[in-house]
Amino acid sequence: MNQIEWEASIEQAAVVAACLIKNDNKYLLVQEGNPKVYGLWNLPAGHVDKGEQIDTAAVREAKEETGFDVELVKEIDLIHEGIGKSVKHIFSANIVGGEIYIDKDEIIDVKWLSFDEIKEKNEDNELRNSWVWDVIKKDYSDTL
Repeated sequence: MNQIEWEASIEQAAVVAACLIKNDNKYLLVQEGNPKVYGLWNLPAGHVDKGEQIDTAAVREAKEETGFDVELVKEIDLIHEGIGKSVKHIFSANIVGGEIYIDKDEIIDVKWLSFDEIKEKNEDNELRNSWVWDVIKKDYSDTL
């Protein structure tokens, strides 16, 4: 098998960059407008564009989905659930400017939610993925 055949035969993972933004013990979540996950809550996140650095994508996605300018603090998690699933890089981030802005083509709502409110959304299956709850739960337990 030559290089071209090999590249065509492998399953390549997409890369997603996400931001965990917390202020006054509340987390900033976005409500998805994408038809496949319509109405579900997620961290500000999105795919890394070809040729884009992962950290740059995290900052860009936070701005696009929330209106806030953020500064990344550190990468707090790396999640890969298997073949055919995206590799997710999650960064903690602080807001350094901007204000809530909702791009109605992509996002329904942007809200600051308490841990208990997010826990309830998780119990009601209103989070986009289980990893969103896992990341928030870990962050919350680290601050106790």
